[in-house]
Amino acid sequence: MSETKGPRALLRRIRVWLVVFIVCLVLSGLTAFPLVTELRLTEDALTSWAAPVAELFPGLLEWVHRVREGLDAADSQYPFLLYGTDWLAFAHLVIAVAFYGPYRDPVRNIWVIEFGMIACAGIIPLALICGPVRGIPFWWSVIDMSFGVFGVIPLLVVRRMIKRLEAVRAVAEAPQAVGAP
Repeated sequence: MSETKGPRALLRRIRVWLVVFIVCLVLSGLTAFPLVTELRLTEDALTSWAAPVAELFPGLLEWVHRVREGLDAADSQYPFLLYGTDWLAFAHLVIAVAFYGPYRDPVRNIWVIEFGMIACAGIIPLALICGPVRGIPFWWSVIDMSFGVFGVIPLLVVRRMIKRLEAVRAVAEAPQAVGAP
């Protein structure tokens, strides 16, 4: 592989991984806006075409029903509480925008990748501490923690590729020794 093709191909792979990560953040954020509708649809699915899933995981339907009732009550009596999930959605969108920096210049903006890795790690203690305080079933906290575990994987891959790109660029830019034996 030639020196010019190597860094370009590596940069392309970094950008593909980042686009996938950004799309996942955006989708995660967008799904936090219509929670009431989503929970109604989920409960309807678990009592109809997805009933085998509910039978396999009996606590799931009970939990979805409880959460849907809570969201319905909040939506009808205290809609301002759902404003917090709007901010959650907005935060996901803002974080996704931050990853445009590494897309443009991965080496210079590797700190954004490392920040994302720290945020993924922070999901674990948040779920373990706040889950029980808020009455969240442990199995649901495990699902929440999986976002941090699965989220850090592409970031680890991207960070490793950025370090490789940095090394390749350093070699390419290093002055060649003149007259070395």
